[in-house]
Amino acid sequence: MQPNDAPPNTAHGHERIVTIAPMNLPFRTCTPTASRALSTLLFGALVSLAGCTKFDVLNATVGSCGYVRTSDIAYGDHARQELDVYQPRHLQPGAGVVIFFYGGDWQTGSKKDYAFVGEALSSRGFVAVLPDYRLYPEVTFPQFVEDGAAAVRWAYDNAARFGGDPAHIYLMGHSAGAHIAALLTLDGHYLKNVGLDRNVIRATAALSGPYDFVPPPDDRGAFGMSRWDTEPDPAIEPTHFVDGHAPPMLLIRGLKDTVVGPENGERLSAAIRRAGGKVECIDYPDRGHAGIVQSLAWPFRWLAPVLDDTAAFFRRH
Repeated sequence: MQPNDAPPNTAHGHERIVTIAPMNLPFRTCTPTASRALSTLLFGALVSLAGCTKFDVLNATVGSCGYVRTSDIAYGDHARQELDVYQPRHLQPGAGVVIFFYGGDWQTGSKKDYAFVGEALSSRGFVAVLPDYRLYPEVTFPQFVEDGAAAVRWAYDNAARFGGDPAHIYLMGHSAGAHIAALLTLDGHYLKNVGLDRNVIRATAALSGPYDFVPPPDDRGAFGMSRWDTEPDPAIEPTHFVDGHAPPMLLIRGLKDTVVGPENGERLSAAIRRAGGKVECIDYPDRGHAGIVQSLAWPFRWLAPVLDDTAAFFRRH
């Protein structure tokens, strides 16, 4: 997507500010059935083109509400410790700030691939913060979680600069990103190490994440394990840190998820309830792993009301 009315670079290092104006897409006037058919056809056709990834397609179809993006802001000293901020074009005073951690097996991913998430959250009035974080094999656990804590620290310190309210900071993540968000919410030592109490988090929405698990063989290296190591490690499991005093959590699952078993959410929610904590669960029976995050992109919101459910949850807190 090409930006409209992009202002010049700011004086903040190599940050870039890009204004994305509203787009008039043909899907807007279609019936739900036609919208589904057209969006599915478009997605398949564009992905089939040489060099066009699924993220290219998702990001090419957003922009219905418009936002201002400030890109590549450093929150640490390492190359991957940068983040993008998405502000609604019509920002309301004291907007909530949502920090979104993407997934990718703790080994892949880029904030630029998730512009559709920044657009989605800003369309609901939130200031969205999308950090990159260091990945395996550059680092192993817990360094990617520590990067997440550093991003929260940055958001807390800089929320007002972007029109957000530091008293209303929310975490959100999908897959491996949900794992990071859950650990930051439940294991208070990560935020304590950057000078914050975990209660600076008002609430957390975790989408399709692993919480009570032994990593599959291809992911074990990210946790300093060998491919043949099948012993559970409590330090990596959010369920191990449930104490009943953490910020409220929303656990979203697609019941057809074959990548991260839905039982992860079931076990974490049960542990939180046993401890007297606050948790809500939403299941989408006909959705798999990718469909949960794909539904945040405007043409695919018919897949599941993840955006509206998450925004409503945050507003209750």
